[in-house]
Amino acid sequence: YPPDQVPPENGDIQATHTHYSSMHTKTYSTSKDEVYTTYFEEKVPIPQDTSETCFSFRKLWAFTGPGFLMSIAYLDPGNIESDLQSGAKAGFKLLWVLLGATIIGLLLQRLAARLGVVTGMHLAEVCNRQYPTVPRIILWLMVELAIIGSDMQEVIGCAIAFNLLSVGRIPLWAGVLITIFDTFVFLFLDKYGLRRLEAFFGFLITIMALTFGYEYVTVKPDQGQLLKGMFLPYCEGCGPVQLEQAVGIVGAVIMPHNIYLHSALVKSRQVDRTKPREVKEANKYYFIESTIALFVSFLINVFVVAVFAEGFYGRTNLDVHNVCNHSGSPHTHLFPQDNNTLQVDIYKGGVVLGCFFGPVALYIWAVGILAAGQSSTMTGTYSGQFVMEGFLNLRWSRFARVLLTRSVAIVPTLLVAVFQDVQHLTGMNDFLNVLQSMQLPFALIPILTFTISWSFRGIVILVVCAINMYFVVVYVTGLNSVWLYVLAALLSVAYLCFVGYLAWQCLIALGVSCLDVCGRVRIGHSVFIEEQPEFDS
Repeated sequence: YPPDQVPPENGDIQATHTHYSSMHTKTYSTSKDEVYTTYFEEKVPIPQDTSETCFSFRKLWAFTGPGFLMSIAYLDPGNIESDLQSGAKAGFKLLWVLLGATIIGLLLQRLAARLGVVTGMHLAEVCNRQYPTVPRIILWLMVELAIIGSDMQEVIGCAIAFNLLSVGRIPLWAGVLITIFDTFVFLFLDKYGLRRLEAFFGFLITIMALTFGYEYVTVKPDQGQLLKGMFLPYCEGCGPVQLEQAVGIVGAVIMPHNIYLHSALVKSRQVDRTKPREVKEANKYYFIESTIALFVSFLINVFVVAVFAEGFYGRTNLDVHNVCNHSGSPHTHLFPQDNNTLQVDIYKGGVVLGCFFGPVALYIWAVGILAAGQSSTMTGTYSGQFVMEGFLNLRWSRFARVLLTRSVAIVPTLLVAVFQDVQHLTGMNDFLNVLQSMQLPFALIPILTFTISWSFRGIVILVVCAINMYFVVVYVTGLNSVWLYVLAALLSVAYLCFVGYLAWQCLIALGVSCLDVCGRVRIGHSVFIEEQPEFDS
């Protein structure tokens, strides 16, 4: 353990009785100037109750914050686009998939929070301690790739929001550039205190709830169909299009960098890890808070799905073209005069809302997209900071970190915005969703390895990985290019080899000792959390 942390008492964190030799424990400096910690400058104190009550609203309020910051990843522009496409392509029929994906996400976030609470380290720090150098660097690069992909989606969302709000006066390329500067401004908010920063994120979530809730009330979806789609796990009359969309929902909801983020955010509370009662209490309240936060994000996602399911499911391009033409919309050219099924994205989504329900609906939609993009951009930056500090033990200033991530994200986005149209810009979201789906095993396998949470949750993780790989295969097979097939095949070999390596180490950590053929793999000092009553919530 780092010098500023006290190792738990016997039994708090138990070593697995497997052998892992190539995983070396890192040496930490004892200098106070080099304490290995997150860049949060304060920890929120937890009120101490003298009573023996099993629940305290004061304590829940003290633990409230990390879960809501984590939940913003469930509301980013990529998720919003997945929601509206789900409603437009399948109506209410895939709401049960969204519900299931959110519940799976809650289980994974619980594992991440427990890792951070019990060990006092976040997932990237644990990976740094336990994986050899080369796998650790590859793992870091994969997670950084996921963060950059997510950041590109958020840049796209913000640029489109600025374009819609200005009625086209702010071109897409200018909207992309604006996102560079406003993010730097917002990131200085944490200088005013962690609780104020968390309150600001809560404000952005409230804006999303109000804006998308307004659209929901305006459209007036059929409540019976909504409840049927949410709780009846069946998709009547669905085909390949709806199946692909269902897989896309899972890929959009469960994001790899969010696992790393949540395991770090929970370190912002004062919890004495030498006291099992405090650790158990922290796990309990973090789980309650995460449940509330993801319930709120689920409702906002349902608002978006329901709006487009009620208003635009089954409509053709010609239907929308006629309505937009009658309303005097300047965007009529986006919808060809044919009987093909309407295809929407976050840009066209705002346009069709404006055509059918008036310009107020369009502007309110754009405000919601802007709030989603800004909040997700900020949490993505924090994820990048934690990942870089954890994997590389390298501390950069927030300014340098944002400059790196945002520069890599903006260059390709800006090129598309300058030389292509909005359809190509929003079309990048499909590729970016595939990119993040490919990175998902690099968060789920480590969290399973380091929490020793096999059985049901282990099976869920394997199912999620399989679903996302199916999504990737569907996307690649639709490229219709021999050269791209060859490139994809070569990359797949390297990709599967590394995933196989992580899975091999995971299985050994879970007790499958027969896979340790040379007896050389050995986990150093234990950070592996077994399912133990004293730390379970």
